Amino acid sequence: MLRQLITFKGGLQLDLPDLMATQALASALAKALEPGLCIYLEGDLGAGKTTLVRGVLNSLGHNTTIKSPTFTLVETYNFDGMDVYHFDLYRLADPSELEYIGVRDYLLANAVCFFEWANKGAGQIPVADLEIELNINQTGRVAILNANTERGLKVLQALTMGTP
Repeated sequence: MLRQLITFKGGLQLDLPDLMATQALASALAKALEPGLCIYLEGDLGAGKTTLVRGVLNSLGHNTTIKSPTFTLVETYNFDGMDVYHFDLYRLADPSELEYIGVRDYLLANAVCFFEWANKGAGQIPVADLEIELNINQTGRVAILNANTERGLKVLQALTMGTP
């Protein structure tokens, strides 16, 4: 069950006091995903960005090891015609490096793209439909979700429908 703190125009703030709460957000997010979404994950090292994506992938039915793409830059997953790409741009020295890995080949209509450290890919990746900022607090995490597009608003609406 997600514990909603604040709802604001185009955004939502959620309390994630423990791993179970993060997994609940991941499960709800997995149900709301649709092909074509671009999601930015923001937050300090250790804030839970990869943990959230792992939870989404597990909720979608992926049951083998899920690696952080810190060194590979991107990990690929396929779910019945929907591809999920998990990017970690932390080690990128310049956004133009994304051309070398063929980032445009990943930005497909049937794909969902998660970008950690998206600011390092500025100008090379699409604007986020949804931005998820994870912040560490004394009791766990706080997630701040902001929609930038109609598609992102649709995801937020789906998430808030199951929130008390």
